[in-house]
Amino acid sequence: MSNGELQDLLDFGVRLAREAGEITLRYFRKEFETRLKGKDNFVTQADVEAEEFLRRRIIEKFPDDAIIGEEGGESVGSSGRRWIIDPIDGTYSFVHGVPFYGVLLGVEIDGEPSVGVINIPALGEIVYAAKGAGCFWNGERTRVSQTAALEDALLLSTDFGTCERHGFGPAADELQRRAAMRRTWGDCYGYVLVATGRADVMLDPAMNVWDCAALLPVVEEAGGTFTDWHGRRSIHSGNAVATNGILFDEVMRIVEANGQIPKDFAAL
Repeated sequence: MSNGELQDLLDFGVRLAREAGEITLRYFRKEFETRLKGKDNFVTQADVEAEEFLRRRIIEKFPDDAIIGEEGGESVGSSGRRWIIDPIDGTYSFVHGVPFYGVLLGVEIDGEPSVGVINIPALGEIVYAAKGAGCFWNGERTRVSQTAALEDALLLSTDFGTCERHGFGPAADELQRRAAMRRTWGDCYGYVLVATGRADVMLDPAMNVWDCAALLPVVEEAGGTFTDWHGRRSIHSGNAVATNGILFDEVMRIVEANGQIPKDFAAL
């Protein structure tokens, strides 16, 4: 795929993510229908409406592309491209009126995560990237931090408590002990903070492919790393660690030294 075609995909994805974000804002901090699809796993009218909008627009523009989304499942395609969408990443934040949720759009091209868009509509922040084209934050080029030691780093996780439940407890505890500061500015917003140089490490012990697909191109094009807890570059392993790149080896040494990391979750 040419650079021009890749840029066209990115531009289209940015427009879609902005428009889907406007749909979510019509519901944010207002009364809306909510149901549970698992423990602490909400789905709302806004999720459903935003994903239906995204699917409709993608099909209109690229009818041969595959699509997979959190709410609507997967449709096959024949183009070699797959759109991976999460209409509201951080639904728990959304439901509680916290603005750290995002609209995620990722595009795989022949299996390679190549385009990523993260829109944080309630904060007016959008971060996006295409492979080889750099990462942009509200239209300006952005980079990861230059923090060179974990003792000086800001470490983030959506919920450090879940690390223990998924078998990552000792590693997460040691990372927390070593880091200068730790916060739970989580879900996709934590990865935005790493990509824009405002945090240094972000980790999650349980992720789906639609949680990851937009994040890898964004973090990598900002100069960072996006891997699983084994240090493998992937959006399919069921867990994730993002770093500013400089800290990657140190973080992985701590992970490897602190017990057995569980086998990957089944991922789509």
